[in-house]
Amino acid sequence: MLKTMKRFFVGEPLHSKDLHHQRISKKVALAVFSSDALSSVAYATEEILLVLVVAGIGAVQLSLPIALAIGGLLIILISSYSQTIHTYPSGGGAYIVAKENLGKYPGLVAGASLLTDYILTVSVSIASGVAAITSAAPALLPFKIHLCVAFILLITLANLRGIKESGVIFAIPTYVFVLTFVFMIGFGLYRYLSGEVSSFTTETSHYPAPMQALTLFLILRAFSSGCAALTGVEAISNGVPQFQKPESKNATVTLLLMGVILFTLFIGITELSRFFHILPQEKETVVSQLARIIFRGGFFYYVVQCATALILILAANTAFAGFPSLASMLAKDGFMPRQLGNLGDRLAFSNGILLLGFASALLIFMFNANVHSLIPLYAVGVFTSFTLSQSGMVVHWIKERGKLWIPKVMINALGSVATFIALIVIAATKFTHGAWMVIIFIPIVILWFLAVHRHYASLPEQLHPDFVDLLPPKLHRVIIPISTFHKGTVKTLSYALSLSEDVRAVYIALDPERTIMMKEIWDGWCIDIPLVILESPYRSIIQPLIKYIDELQAEEPDQIITVVIPEFVPAKWWQSILHNQTAWLLRGALLFKKGVVVTTSRHFLEH
Repeated sequence: MLKTMKRFFVGEPLHSKDLHHQRISKKVALAVFSSDALSSVAYATEEILLVLVVAGIGAVQLSLPIALAIGGLLIILISSYSQTIHTYPSGGGAYIVAKENLGKYPGLVAGASLLTDYILTVSVSIASGVAAITSAAPALLPFKIHLCVAFILLITLANLRGIKESGVIFAIPTYVFVLTFVFMIGFGLYRYLSGEVSSFTTETSHYPAPMQALTLFLILRAFSSGCAALTGVEAISNGVPQFQKPESKNATVTLLLMGVILFTLFIGITELSRFFHILPQEKETVVSQLARIIFRGGFFYYVVQCATALILILAANTAFAGFPSLASMLAKDGFMPRQLGNLGDRLAFSNGILLLGFASALLIFMFNANVHSLIPLYAVGVFTSFTLSQSGMVVHWIKERGKLWIPKVMINALGSVATFIALIVIAATKFTHGAWMVIIFIPIVILWFLAVHRHYASLPEQLHPDFVDLLPPKLHRVIIPISTFHKGTVKTLSYALSLSEDVRAVYIALDPERTIMMKEIWDGWCIDIPLVILESPYRSIIQPLIKYIDELQAEEPDQIITVVIPEFVPAKWWQSILHNQTAWLLRGALLFKKGVVVTTSRHFLEH
């Protein structure tokens, strides 16, 4: 049944030779790798306004200069990452660049920062998409967490089918979003310049009184909040190997196209919000208010809301493309579990996809799917990786000194300085708003990387045999835990006798009457194997058996004890819930017991 369900949701396995067929075109890549960055225009302007509005309506007019400053930083990043793509066509982005040019520890900082950012990308994108849905349908607001988890599950399943297939699924909503927002911005500018909606806006807008003075710190906070628009810019450089040939050229074209679209939409939304005096509201997003005014709540208003919700939800796909790929590189370098480096049935890094889905769903629960609570955590990780990536490229160009290396150094140096300043601003202004959690979490992830690496590095020495000794142990005892007497028990006893002459059946005495009955059955069948009765005054099955094994090991240290667990397997999957899972509990309890071999003797039921 499980196999059938897997094939239905995930699809049939793909042959390893089909790996090159899973590469994606520029059109699909724009949807896969740019949806995160493009979707940020749905909330980046709102994050700027949320900070500025506390200083009054006059301060809100600064939203455009702040957006332009962020747009300038975007241009620097696009220029820098286009060079990274051509220099490191194998992908890996900030992690590879920092590790090869700055050293192991800066590389791990970049890797931990990116992994953290990818998890937050999924949580923020999904929460923002659900916020767009609840803005249009307030009745769904009590179910926002359930909706978030459901969407994470759907995107996880789609990505388990492979990046090419998931990319095709998500391409149409991405292009619908871009066209819808371009139309809204163009039509909004027309209506504003023609004077059609100015009086309507003035009559219905509410201007709150200033709660604090406009200070440089407040402006920097607004800038750092708006920098959420830049998250996801690095995704294309991380996934260069997934492009069709020529990989670097196609990735660069996609990156430039993404930059142009992102800059246009972000500045357009910010300027329209300023024109129409849009202010943040608790139950309605800025984009929703803007679309409602421009289209007067008509059909196109719902088109914008649907497109926004779709792109925000599907923006999580960028992280599902980047996180598993980066995790696989870290796994191959020995800094994450090796299972994350294995391709699944559909030639996707399935374990990384599942890990990302679980971690992002956990964040949704922890922060109650609140976008404004998640945003402060969002930009610290990505700007850390930005800074390390650009700094690594500066070192690379200085070492290589190839053609036009001085202009290249200047571009990456400008990028590293700009992103480092932005990082300091973000960390300082958002520290008390939640950024401290990311600042603490990233070092914890790095310590985890180092612990994993130490373990893998120690394995060869620990596992390498000093000499090959194939002599059997002095003593081999076989223990059979039994709870009743059936066909499976008989088969297990027969199998145990083939392993050793020292075989003992062990019965845990939980009920005096059942214990007497078991002794009578044992004697009645004249079984020539000793039955050991272990008392359990606290009704535990595990502890008496562990204690008995400890006593046997104390008698003779140089021995092997094999525990053979008899188990019957029901014919139908649902019948398993009708029986105690004692065998499973025993295997778990004995898993880390030294000198003990655990095996299972199964008897299959027919109906």
